[in-house]
Amino acid sequence: MKSGHMICAGCNAKFQCGKPDAVSDCWCDVYPRYLKQDIDTACLCQSCLKKESLQRINQLLEKFELSGKSIDMSKYQTNNNIEGIDYYIENGLIVFSEWYLIKRGYCCDNDCRHCPY
Repeated sequence: MKSGHMICAGCNAKFQCGKPDAVSDCWCDVYPRYLKQDIDTACLCQSCLKKESLQRINQLLEKFELSGKSIDMSKYQTNNNIEGIDYYIENGLIVFSEWYLIKRGYCCDNDCRHCPY
């Protein structure tokens, strides 16, 4: 993993990449491994990584919808949900995204707005 002050390959903004100290995880560790940048490519800032992640997620969702089959979501599971990817806030309420609901793997019968089931 690269660390230190970096220049974003997407927007040229300066940002801190890597673990801020020996105890903390890097901010990008909340993203599923598949959605992170490859080690050999230039790093992205938080904003650009989120945009890139959403593009990759949309590609996966298209495959999910076109195939009509389930996708093995185990490699996309994380311990943290990411605002703007797994959910968003609307009028003070959490609204789960289609991505989050597919990762969960089942319908909860609560008539979720983005339920793919």
